[in-house]
Amino acid sequence: MKMTVGQVVSACKGELLCGDLNTMIQAVCIDSRQITPGALFVPIKGERSNGHDYIGQVFEAGASATLTEEHETAQGDQAWVRVPDTQKALQEIAAAYRDWHSLPMVGVTGSVGKTTTKEMIALALSAGFDVMKTAGNYNSQIGLPLTLFQLEPRHTAAVIEMGMSDFGEMARLAQIVHPQYAVVTNIGISHIENLKTQENILAEKLHITDQFTKESVLFVNVDDPLLAAVERPEQGKLVTYGTAEHADYHASEVIAQGREMVYTLSTPSQTRVVTVPALGMHNVLNSLAAIAVGESLGLDLDSIIVKLRTYTPPVMRQEIHEIGDITLIDDSYNASPDSIRSGVDVLCNLGCEGTRIAVLADMMELGEIAPLAHFDVGVHVAKAGVGLLVAIGQWASQMVKGARSVNPEMDVAVCMDNEEALAVLARRVGKGDCVLVKGSRGMKTDEIVKSFLQAHNIEKGEL
Repeated sequence: MKMTVGQVVSACKGELLCGDLNTMIQAVCIDSRQITPGALFVPIKGERSNGHDYIGQVFEAGASATLTEEHETAQGDQAWVRVPDTQKALQEIAAAYRDWHSLPMVGVTGSVGKTTTKEMIALALSAGFDVMKTAGNYNSQIGLPLTLFQLEPRHTAAVIEMGMSDFGEMARLAQIVHPQYAVVTNIGISHIENLKTQENILAEKLHITDQFTKESVLFVNVDDPLLAAVERPEQGKLVTYGTAEHADYHASEVIAQGREMVYTLSTPSQTRVVTVPALGMHNVLNSLAAIAVGESLGLDLDSIIVKLRTYTPPVMRQEIHEIGDITLIDDSYNASPDSIRSGVDVLCNLGCEGTRIAVLADMMELGEIAPLAHFDVGVHVAKAGVGLLVAIGQWASQMVKGARSVNPEMDVAVCMDNEEALAVLARRVGKGDCVLVKGSRGMKTDEIVKSFLQAHNIEKGEL
């Protein structure tokens, strides 16, 4: 990226305390440990640390400029720009930078499946575009602006993941991104602790269309009951996808073959057989979204399908690893009721000669519905045919109660932490077994995966 300090000042309506307006900015950074020469440092006040404490350090590392909300005067060769709120200024600068780039911008949101859908859309669009996409989980009020600074003149399309957890956040992200195309994957109960109802979650997600024009397109998954009732936005048009026959892009004759999903695709004008190298109905839906977006952007359907055939899952999102005669599904990135059900379904649809073992940790941010949500997950585990449930955390007993309400003889283990779960796995996992590991990010179930691999003399990076 390239901006001048003067452009930064103009974008965030800041005050230059010292330095040269013509100084060139080569990058924007909020982490003092990742400063590169020519960077603009944006110090963020967090719960544990205050970025303003590291301004001196970033200048020593080569930063050319800094924002500040704590200083009224400054001296030196580097530029200091005073703003009322550094996080808001970061967003304003990102919005200005985005506006300098004229290219199709696809926003992706939903309660679960954002990252996988984003990856599939970016892969589909690579059939005809040079695509910039969100890296990792940079989809928040801070992460999303940093993503936009990765735009370069060579890019001809962008796919931006847009996450929110409270009222007003999606509207702010939409003001920054201005997506002309927007995908809503589903409306679950993630973050319901803050948003209270699924109807509120839907209303907030739909703010992704706030900046739409008459040429814009909203894509929704009509297999989701709430999204099925969504009407055409005031600006732009509505395109639907799902397994319902009335969907504009719909999948039928869906089967799992080995570790792939195969289905018949019907578009408004064509029919094809599509193969997605990932298990689960959710991945069928994600691929439908990618196909719908790709065609809307003018790409050839067959080229899109060929690209999707090369899909590989993101790290810690249903990565399937073979460890000798044991199969491990690493789905440890995060968890919600919907995503756990999807993970369990993948486990139970996978060819398995031994026991199917679900290692499930607490789901967070569910508020007062947490007990029932964990109970319901246990019910699904038992109905799906899991052989052993290893439940971890505060709500482990609720998962077990749910499972045993269906199958009183269900084989279970209740663990307080990951260490206890690993001890259970060490005793119980044997030849031919298939193991799913999943839990909310705060439960750090990726530690279980790493330790399990190390116990089998495999480094995670080798897989």
